[in-house]
Amino acid sequence: MKNIFCSLFILLLQNLYAQNISGKEILQKVDQNMLSNSQIAVSSMTIHGRRTSRTLRLKTWIQGEDKSFSEYLSPPREAGTKMLKLKNKLWIYEPDSDRSIQISGHMLRQSVMGSDLSYEDMMEEDELNTMYHVTIIDTTILQKRSCWILFLEAKDETVSYPQRKLWVDQTRFLVMQEERFAKSGKLLKSIKVNDVWKIDNRWYPRKMVFKDELKAGKGTVFELEEIEFNVEIPAIKFTKASLRK
Repeated sequence: MKNIFCSLFILLLQNLYAQNISGKEILQKVDQNMLSNSQIAVSSMTIHGRRTSRTLRLKTWIQGEDKSFSEYLSPPREAGTKMLKLKNKLWIYEPDSDRSIQISGHMLRQSVMGSDLSYEDMMEEDELNTMYHVTIIDTTILQKRSCWILFLEAKDETVSYPQRKLWVDQTRFLVMQEERFAKSGKLLKSIKVNDVWKIDNRWYPRKMVFKDELKAGKGTVFELEEIEFNVEIPAIKFTKASLRK
């Protein structure tokens, strides 16, 4: 009887907290889950085309919000391709041509390796709380989890997606589903989290499906194989010299 009472009391406290928390506080907790001083991850990206599917594996190093470096590990055709982000600049190294290309302007909206992710999507590491104004518009049940539905509006015109809609787990403070819109309100991208894991006292998406809503196809499955947070990364990793190594 005592255990039942304690469980009901905890549930009541959670409900009261969920009712009183602000949208800004929710986004702050989402950012705390997703961002770290540094991280190293190995992931796979399965691209579902109209006729065939293919899977790429890559390793990524991230330092803060301004620096990231990625290297494709497989398949052989893409292995050795590298990407370097320094603030708002991006370089791609292609081993076949042995040269680096800077991606900028409208080119950042192009697909990465034929996937449903753009270079802009890959580069985004900033805190949502600093980029957007937020409003709680509703609550719902998603994947048997109680979620807030948040509507985000960009604070300035430099943000890739002027509007977003997020479904945030009320207990884990993890985005379980997302829709990204143009300024006109047209849906551009959708993201669904199918699997999560808990690492270093934070909840993190393990498997996600990205869908470019402007093109046909079943979307791109992005799956983390391993990830480490707050690890030391040599500074040379985030230099153009690393692209040719």
